[in-house]
Parts: sequence; C-alpha cells; structure tokens
Amino acid sequence: MTGARTVIEGAYVATVDAADTEHVSGHVVIDGTDIVAVGSGSAPEWALEGPVTRIDARGHLLTPGLINTHHHLYQWLTRGIAQDSILFDWLTALYPMWSKIDAEVVAAGALGGMAVAARSGCTTLADHHYVFPQNSGDILGAIVDAAGRLGIRLHATRGSMDLGRSQGGLPPDFAVETTSAILEASVDAVSRFHDPSRDAMTQIALAPCSPFSVTSDLLRESAVLARSLGVRLHTHGSETVEEDAFCAEKFGRTPTEYLDDLGWLGDDVWMAHCVHLDDTAIARFAATGTGVAHCPSSNARLAAGIAPVPQLLAAGVPVGLGVDGSASNESGQLGTEIRMAVLMNRLRAGADGMAGRTGLRLATMGGARVLGRDREIGSIEVGKLADLALWKVDGIEHAGIADPVAALTLGAQPPLALLLVNGSAVVRNGELTRVREADVARDVATASARLQSR
Repeated sequence: MTGARTVIEGAYVATVDAADTEHVSGHVVIDGTDIVAVGSGSAPEWALEGPVTRIDARGHLLTPGLINTHHHLYQWLTRGIAQDSILFDWLTALYPMWSKIDAEVVAAGALGGMAVAARSGCTTLADHHYVFPQNSGDILGAIVDAAGRLGIRLHATRGSMDLGRSQGGLPPDFAVETTSAILEASVDAVSRFHDPSRDAMTQIALAPCSPFSVTSDLLRESAVLARSLGVRLHTHGSETVEEDAFCAEKFGRTPTEYLDDLGWLGDDVWMAHCVHLDDTAIARFAATGTGVAHCPSSNARLAAGIAPVPQLLAAGVPVGLGVDGSASNESGQLGTEIRMAVLMNRLRAGADGMAGRTGLRLATMGGARVLGRDREIGSIEVGKLADLALWKVDGIEHAGIADPVAALTLGAQPPLALLLVNGSAVVRNGELTRVREADVARDVATASARLQSR
C-alpha cells in the first residue's frame, strides 16, 4: 500500500456487489485510489496504522458513486424552453438555438451540468454531444476540460448529425456536418482524449445522434471505425412512436431492426431511452449484450412513454440510468432519477415491479456495465476504484426511517456529505471542492443569455 489512506466507519454500507451485501454499521478502507477493505463493524487495526484520515460516518448511508449513462451537457444553457412539446416538436424548436453554440458557451454549460450531477452523487458521467457548428472551436475539448476541473469521470462521445431536412432528416441543414468530416473528427477525438486504462478519467465513444438525424452510411461506417479504434458506440433508439413511424416509413424496419442491420447491436453499444421495444427487440438486446440508458424524467417530460425496464432486466439486458439533456430534464440531478425510475416503472409493472434497491443498482453497477467499466467502478468491493457517495440520513428529512437505502431510493434525495472520485473529495458537505459554485452559476447565466441573444 502506497497511497494516502482513508477510513470510513459507522455508515450503513450498501455495496451493490453481486450478492447485494449490506452492512448496518460498516467500514470501508481506501488506500490511494483503491478500496482495500470492506466489512461490518470497525476497521481492522492495520488500517489505522500510520497516517490515516478517519471519517465518522454514523448516521450516513454509503453507496457507490452514481453513474450517469446519458446526458447532453450543452443543453444546460437552454432549459425551460418548449415545455409542453413532444420530442420532434421540441427538437425543432431548439435546433436553431443549438446551431449557435461554440466552445466558450459549451464550457460554461458543461461545467454547470456536471456540477449539478456531482452534487447529486454522480461520479461518472456520459455526455452525448452531437452539435458542432462551423467555426465553433474545440467543443469536445471544452467538455473534457470542464470535467477535469470538477474532478469527475467523463465518457465523452463524438456525436454527429449528417442527415439534414433536405435529405429527409429532422435537423435543419445548417445543423449537420458531412459524413467524411464526422469520421475524421471521430478519429481525432479518440486520438486526443481516449484513455483505455483502468483508472481512466476520460474515455471516448462514437455517437451518431439518432436514426432520424444521421445517414445509414454514417451509422455503418462509425460502427466499423469505433471497433477498429477499440471504443464504444452510443446512439438514441426507440425513444418515441414518431421515431418508430419514421423508421417504418423510410426503412421498412423497426428502429432495432434497422440498427441491427447496420452493425449497431453488441456488447460495445449502448442506446438511450429504448422506450418502445417489443419482445423481439428485447431478446436481440439480451442476446447481443446491447446496453440501455433509462432516462425516466426526460421520457415523462416529453411524454415519450415508460421504458420496459423490468422486462429488460429479466432478459439480462444491461441497464443504467441517465439524466438526458437538461433541456428535457431541467433538474439535471442523477440522484433523483433513482426514485423516478422506481416509481415510474411501478406504474406499469405494479407495486412489486421494481424494488428500490433495483433502482440503486441501475444507478451504480448497471451504469458501470453499460459503459464497460464494471470491473473498476459501480460497487464497493476490494480492488475497485474508490468512487463513493456518503449520504446524510439522520437529518430532518430522514431521521427514523426504517431503511436507510429507502431514504435514497424512495425518499427525498438525502444531503450529500461526501463524494469521492479515485479517493479524492469532489463534494464535501454538499459543496463542490474544486470550483466556486457562485462562479459556475454566474458563468452559466452569462453564457445562456449570450446564446439566446444570438
């Protein structure tokens, strides 16, 4: 052991390991970036030898850090618009504004969106960025830099759109790129930012936006390119009935059949939403190991429907949670998506259709599996990286609750006492440690006003 040691004692520990092990009063020992001991009662004597930081966590719930599998960080700047629209109408209303973004405004929006996610317990975030206006600067670099400032793990995607309205797509022509430019930029993004190592803070995936905004050629070639580069693939899939109708009319296929034909099912692929999957599609997702990012609040906001999460889980499909774009989920908090996922899926599947602990698993190990990081993060186990969230559950909101886990999964989101990424504090006593929150809020307001005035 060579790193600085931290000992957390007295917490209710929900490990989210394969056996769902929990410790009513447990300990976790961190050495440098790694978890080296987990168990009930006090920490072992050897853990207390030499320099050590001890954290008295009585009255707290300790969970793995939460993992956000789908976000659009730039949309933090365009919240509160098209409030009563379905997806296609909402996109049409917002595309003109998004076409005016640049690296400077995106940097402010990304930091704001990630700051809110971190304050809700999120240690890893996947961002799907697909709008790259001409002469807009290094947008992807700005997002990566923002994550570095904040201290959370980032799975950034080089997203894209190449099917403009004149070609039968949904986005306006001025919002799309050429296929060749997208593929070239994708190679560049992987070369500059992708870190394949175990403790990587930044990884890259390739992410053509959706069946109604990209060409078949781009989907096919992106899949080949991603696999040649050893990176993952991401897109939107089966989000709305309008998307189903688009694919039926244009391709004579369901979205899943269409994407399957183009090489877009596999254990290196995850798709956002997947609200309208039939039994055949669920079986194909399960057979291929294709992952799903469940975004309950956004699906409700846009009236897209309720994804068949219990059926997906029963089939063995990897499922994680996502916030989605903050223009369709103005909260931006991942922690609250746990409760939303549990309650929404009970509406379809019944009171026993999704347990609160299933919601926690979606937000942790489920997300780690979706992003291909389940060997490193997602549970509290010896040998994993120390990405941890410590929640205060003895305050006015939760004191006396029979089950501390229910405080997080069914109650109001508990105050976040500590958020660790690689064993280092990103949030302490509910406040960000590496940036001034007042500065972040000011910069977001300035960037939003600048964007909306263009």
